[in-house]
Amino acid sequence: MPARKKSRRLRLIVIAFVLLLVAGVGYGSYWSVSTVRASFPQTTGSLHLKGLSAPVDVERDGNGIPQLYADTPEDLFRAQGYVQAQDRFYEMDVRRHLTAGRLSEMFGSGEVETDAFLRTLNWHGVAQEEYDTKLDATTKQYLQAYTDGVNAYLKDHSGSALSLEYAALKFKSGYKPAPWTPVDSVAWLKAMAWDLRGNMQDEIDRSLMTSRLSQAQIKQLYPDYPYDRNSPIVTTGTVDSSTGDFGADSSSSSPQGLNSAVDSQLAGISQIVDQMPALLGPNGTGIGSNSWVVSGKYTTTGEPLLANDPHLAPELPSVWYQMGLHCRTVSNACPYDVTGYTFSGMPGVIIGHNQDIAWGMTNLGADVTDLYLEKVTANTYLYDGKQVPFKTRRETIKVAGGKSRTITVRETNNGPLISDRDDQARAVGETAPVSDPPGGVNSGYAVALKWTALMPSKTMDAVFELDRATDFDKFRQAARDFAVPSQNLIYADTKGNIGYQAPGLVPIRPAGDDGAWPEPGWDSKYAWTDRYVPFKAMPYEYNPPQGYIVTANQPVVDQDKYPYLLSADWDYGTRSQRINDLIASKIKDNGKISMDDMQSMQNDDSSEIAKLLVPYLLKVDITNDKGDYVKDAQQLLQGWDYNQDSDSAAAAYFNAVWRNVLKLAFGNKLPKELRPKGQCLRVPPAGQTGPVDDLSGQAKTVEECGERDADEAQPDGGDRWFEVVRDILPDSDNPWWTMSTTAFFGSDTKKSDHSTRDQLLAQAMKDARYELTAKLGKDIDTWSWGRLHKLDLKNQTLGTDGPSVVQWMLNRGPWELSGGEAAVDATGWNAAGGYDVVWVPSMRMIVNLQDFDKSRWINLTGASGHAYNAHYTDQTSLWANGELLPWYYSAGRVGKATQAKMVLTP
Repeated sequence: MPARKKSRRLRLIVIAFVLLLVAGVGYGSYWSVSTVRASFPQTTGSLHLKGLSAPVDVERDGNGIPQLYADTPEDLFRAQGYVQAQDRFYEMDVRRHLTAGRLSEMFGSGEVETDAFLRTLNWHGVAQEEYDTKLDATTKQYLQAYTDGVNAYLKDHSGSALSLEYAALKFKSGYKPAPWTPVDSVAWLKAMAWDLRGNMQDEIDRSLMTSRLSQAQIKQLYPDYPYDRNSPIVTTGTVDSSTGDFGADSSSSSPQGLNSAVDSQLAGISQIVDQMPALLGPNGTGIGSNSWVVSGKYTTTGEPLLANDPHLAPELPSVWYQMGLHCRTVSNACPYDVTGYTFSGMPGVIIGHNQDIAWGMTNLGADVTDLYLEKVTANTYLYDGKQVPFKTRRETIKVAGGKSRTITVRETNNGPLISDRDDQARAVGETAPVSDPPGGVNSGYAVALKWTALMPSKTMDAVFELDRATDFDKFRQAARDFAVPSQNLIYADTKGNIGYQAPGLVPIRPAGDDGAWPEPGWDSKYAWTDRYVPFKAMPYEYNPPQGYIVTANQPVVDQDKYPYLLSADWDYGTRSQRINDLIASKIKDNGKISMDDMQSMQNDDSSEIAKLLVPYLLKVDITNDKGDYVKDAQQLLQGWDYNQDSDSAAAAYFNAVWRNVLKLAFGNKLPKELRPKGQCLRVPPAGQTGPVDDLSGQAKTVEECGERDADEAQPDGGDRWFEVVRDILPDSDNPWWTMSTTAFFGSDTKKSDHSTRDQLLAQAMKDARYELTAKLGKDIDTWSWGRLHKLDLKNQTLGTDGPSVVQWMLNRGPWELSGGEAAVDATGWNAAGGYDVVWVPSMRMIVNLQDFDKSRWINLTGASGHAYNAHYTDQTSLWANGELLPWYYSAGRVGKATQAKMVLTP
């Protein structure tokens, strides 16, 4: 369902302003129509930009997407900074405050804890060190040019002329933005790395499970990757043990085993939870991205086709910014002719194509973090039998409208103590069992975080290197510097070649350490070796025999054929194998794949778990079903094609059944610490068998939820749970099917406590019927998946925490969406929190290497970050319908599509 039309919304806002003024509400003096429009950028005519050596043309198409034309790289990036500030400065400003741990300066005391955690990680400090000691001089020159462009815009704009949000911030706190710096741009790479950091959450969750489950039971909930069914990215080759190069056949064993030295102590960390809300998207198995490239041998164009759609949290404006950066004459002196997606606040292009090559990215998922239990005193930590002083620093957090707070950050050789920033974690450390050293030298465990992103790297260099690469060798050279976050990089070029490269800084852990559990920080044998997987041994492919490459967060290689541990936690291959199967099927049928086929694959919303589970559901005999109330819903699944279209009643019912299956089979068996924040499973009234409302959507205390609910958690429903259920489905008496915790945990078990698979499935279908009756109505003919599966776009700051009138002005939606969990069209939802969309394909693109002007792209929202600008959400309805926009590249086609041209002059 599209959002309200802009014209109607603008009329409503004018009416609201009048009412506010009449009522004498304070906001009325700030929020006028002129205030709303004050920040809209100039897009025609000419503007002076100090520092340019020659004019720069800024050509915007009908969607406001800018293409920049300049004579030098410095002019190009200076203009990029200016134009991005025109469209998105508020977003840039929030991002830099986030990465620096300075949100409290903008938004007050509610952000102090977040700032304290980020100051502990020291993202901005690491970015400063990168800028000072690691980055190439040319990169620093480009960063400074970009910075000068941003600051030139800031010099002439302030308050509501910068963005509507500043009118509210001025009213609240008198906030004024400071000048931009090059380090502000570099630091955003740390935010990327945080949300794409690998298995840290799985490491925490496994620790939480030890308080209630055995190691064997936890193993069942983390099955091995099904290599026999779902292919890894690279299917051939190993590392040559004599040369270290990847490619030649050899045999080597990867580190295996669990550190038994800490098995009995894992419960001591059972309250540690992820300290930061997701910045780019929620973490967990099944969340990721899609990319694939098909050789010209199998395309209708005779040249490669490349597709990419990264899955991130829905944000308004979108995390991506579409742009073209063109040297008028491409040469060694000015080598850039690149177009694609970048981040506001960062020069260059992150994903896209230039005149010779195209590339895409998905999260590799390398395990680049480890949690360490530390035995500490107030001033020291234990390491190999000695008390070692902490490395400490003090950080002062300024608070808008409040008193500043000073924190002390303590660091060990294994990284900063993140437990210092959390009351629960600190309490656990004080009460955790201590076996050594004798005499109670310490008061318990603290928890340190070791993470590759906290080490300075050259990733910013890699961005510019990718933008100017002209062949696979130069592409790989760029990838060598792409340290964090570790990404799957796919490749195609205009000469018909396709390829893949796994980059990233991946630690080599001690033998026997698989990175799956927290380790004892006091013992050096568990420490990282300060050695990393050599780049020449990182997997790659070039023109593979099968003619296509698919990456969707599945394993890079079969671990049995690779000597280095990249990760023990992968996506389970549901999306990747579906894409592989779609490509293989198309090739088998007619041998050729078109642009339309690529787009259709991106929109594929088939449910793989439904294909597995529905045949079992249809065989279940529903008893005591007055008026066939549940059987009528069960029949929706008969003949269903498993597609999760927004208008599908069957998809709505199946996903409700799936959610209730997870709750009944696993929810009451998991420790309460795994219960998501805000979860409150409600007990139905007496006489009603189905839940009234499974999740309130609001944060609740244990007392508000009740004793029963405090002990329940629910799986997120990702494709790890597909594998768990797949493994137990054939066994109708598997212990996980019992709905009684008494029977499951074996205490005072009675025969009547046991339930079988079909009994549980029957109950799940009953509960789903009652649940959807409450949500969608009694008449199943009116049900649809889209009515449950909705997307609301919210401004990430004032749109969630601002006054209601401000939220109403800044937010948009809802849209009713197709797709679903672990579908290729990954409009993800979390079964622990309801059916609303919580991650999305944040953009989609298809690059045509035969003719770049026939490429296609779309963004989640629009080019503008200004509410009520024509390009605020002008792409969203097209995106929701699976449509793509033309993506013109040549100067001639860009010129014909241009609807607004501006010249920036020296």
